[in-house]
Amino acid sequence: MKYVELQLRNAGYRRTKPREVVLRVLQSAADHIKPEDILKKGRALYPALGRATVYRTLELLTRMGVVRPIYISDDGPWYTLTAGGHHHLVCTGCGDVIEIEGCKACDPTKAVAKRSGFRVESHLLEFYGRCRRCQNPDGLSGRRRKQPRNPRKKGRSHVGSR
Repeated sequence: MKYVELQLRNAGYRRTKPREVVLRVLQSAADHIKPEDILKKGRALYPALGRATVYRTLELLTRMGVVRPIYISDDGPWYTLTAGGHHHLVCTGCGDVIEIEGCKACDPTKAVAKRSGFRVESHLLEFYGRCRRCQNPDGLSGRRRKQPRNPRKKGRSHVGSR
């Protein structure tokens, strides 16, 4: 968080309690998080936190490259910190997003950085296709759900290992 505070100060922004709370909620999130959830969890830490402040802070942090929006469903973006890598399988049938853990994409990223002299700070890798439920013999898509399952809910499968 100190690095982000330094970035804010260098860009001419003050460290405020609401920004600090939004960052704390983002850092404590195990996965992607919706702005509404940031607001709910943030208000538990700082009851005066407002909806507009959460959205403005997310917009600022996105411009600064601290967070990135991830469009999982039609109900708006989810957010995640940009540090490190982020990998997903995205079902184009039902909209499910499955987090890939232990992805080997970081290995070539390091090699590319070494060869090019480019300092990679983060990356996002998404594979689009059909989950097992949406695959069927005639190749037609499965029924599309309006809301994908929350990738953090119990019973959610993860690919790879830690």
